[in-house]
Amino acid sequence: MTNNAYALAAEAATALRAAAGLDTFHVALVMGSGWVPAADAIGETVKEIPFTDLPGFRAPAVAGHGGKIRVVRTPAGRHALIFLGRTHLYEGLGVDAVVHGVRTAAAAGVRTVVLTNAAGGLRPETQNVGDPVLISDHINLTGANPITGTTFIDLTEVYSRRLRALVREIDPTLAEGVYVAFRGPTYETPAEIRMLRTLGGDMVGMSTVLEAIAAREAGLEVLGVSLVTNPGAGLSGEPLNHEEVLEVGRATATRMGDLLAKAVDRL
Repeated sequence: MTNNAYALAAEAATALRAAAGLDTFHVALVMGSGWVPAADAIGETVKEIPFTDLPGFRAPAVAGHGGKIRVVRTPAGRHALIFLGRTHLYEGLGVDAVVHGVRTAAAAGVRTVVLTNAAGGLRPETQNVGDPVLISDHINLTGANPITGTTFIDLTEVYSRRLRALVREIDPTLAEGVYVAFRGPTYETPAEIRMLRTLGGDMVGMSTVLEAIAAREAGLEVLGVSLVTNPGAGLSGEPLNHEEVLEVGRATATRMGDLLAKAVDRL
């Protein structure tokens, strides 16, 4: 096994193709906390491959992340990779581990990636718990970047305007917003939430932005979707907990699954 992150992703992609019995894949989806139940609606399962069967992957450390790559055939006959879970920066495994799934998908031939997450809502006056929000842009406050050296990547449009328009054709009620990422694992303080609102953030979480940057480096088109699972700290007067995140995911699984299933065949 190589120590080079890109070569390791290529090695994982080769193993993934062999395990799935397929030469290439059309789209990849990364399912965030609480999103795993929604995966069942996307298509017919061809194969499920544990993360730990592939080079460079680790078993997820967070409840609500399934730890497998599901290969599905969509109703239109496309093959999708569904990552049932992800690695987070706060797990301490490094940035390359966080983006290994996206890099593997790119090496396996994927050209479009859908990044989902559970997020705190920063605009309770317009957002309801259980609302999906299309990510239009992000603010990276993780203090990390998956790219090193003199590789300069334009991030003017990280999240594809074209893909967002396609999804809004499916559900015109969907709002858009700016996703802010912290390293975690602590939830934000009320003062930090007030700061993020001032900066123009609409959702806050602990994932997605590093994967999106790595995807853009690989030339992938990116669709990001946040599920608002709770108001940000200090906006509701209630403490935050991860079980609440998972419960909202379970409660909205049918809607999220229907949305993704319709979107995947149109992306």
